[in-house]
Amino acid sequence: MAIYTKTGDRGETSLASGKRVAKTDVRIEAYGTVDELNSTIGWLRASLAQDAAAPEQVQEQLRWVQNKLFNLGAELSEAPGEWIKAEDTARLEEWIDRIQETVPPMRAFVLPAGGEAVCRCHICRTVCRRAERKMIEAQSGDEGLRFVNRLSDYLFVLSRYISHLSGETEERWTQE
Repeated sequence: MAIYTKTGDRGETSLASGKRVAKTDVRIEAYGTVDELNSTIGWLRASLAQDAAAPEQVQEQLRWVQNKLFNLGAELSEAPGEWIKAEDTARLEEWIDRIQETVPPMRAFVLPAGGEAVCRCHICRTVCRRAERKMIEAQSGDEGLRFVNRLSDYLFVLSRYISHLSGETEERWTQE
């Protein structure tokens, strides 16, 4: 089977529902940004695989997140079914709460800086926020939006956790 179909050569693509839309359609922008997020999380996982301080549990969590992002892409492409559930968002909240118990309390805003894995977390977080904005623009489902909103929180606390495990000092924002 060929990977190319030639059906998009004129700037259109099909949603899972069969509807043809422009490749610039806001729904395509939304799930394209979710796909970009998924790729940046893969890049983060590659970095964490080289980091002795990163627990395997984080890899497992991120692998789960990547699968859920494929589900979210299916939802955004109008595939029938319930793709993102309240339990998925609740799982992220549990992880956030557990991480928050292990890192020092935040007393100031922190710069998106540090080691390579920490910086990649921040890149993932900002792509996640962009995906959220695109989803809002596309008027996508409520649970998918909650999931992505919580995912950006998870990526932020994950950056703090990795920094903490690596013994890095977080750089505080200073108004200069």
